[in-house]
Amino acid sequence: QVQLVESGGGLVQPGGSLRLSCVGSPTIFRSYEMHWYRQAPGKQRELVAGILSGGTTNYADSVKGRFTIERDNPKTKMTLEMKNLKYEDTAVYYCHAGREGDEYWGQGTQVTVSS
Repeated sequence: QVQLVESGGGLVQPGGSLRLSCVGSPTIFRSYEMHWYRQAPGKQRELVAGILSGGTTNYADSVKGRFTIERDNPKTKMTLEMKNLKYEDTAVYYCHAGREGDEYWGQGTQVTVSS
């Protein structure tokens, strides 16, 4: 049963912008912490940004000031606004929901930054 679905990836030039979206079930958005992770070729999956159900956010140092994570619990949607994209932002981006003893992953969406 699919719980999280991402969209919005694509090809963008350095300095450009993209907006990723993740939709899920009301149960998840009511009480789970939500995150965006990414995995570049040959590298481990890393946390990009997180947001609690109440709206508190945290970001990886590499994306602070460029990426913005938001969630709309009634609409069961989370977004990642990415600006001033760099080559090193190229990766598969995953939506993640977690709480103690339970987690869900989306299927991933490719973001490629290239000139």
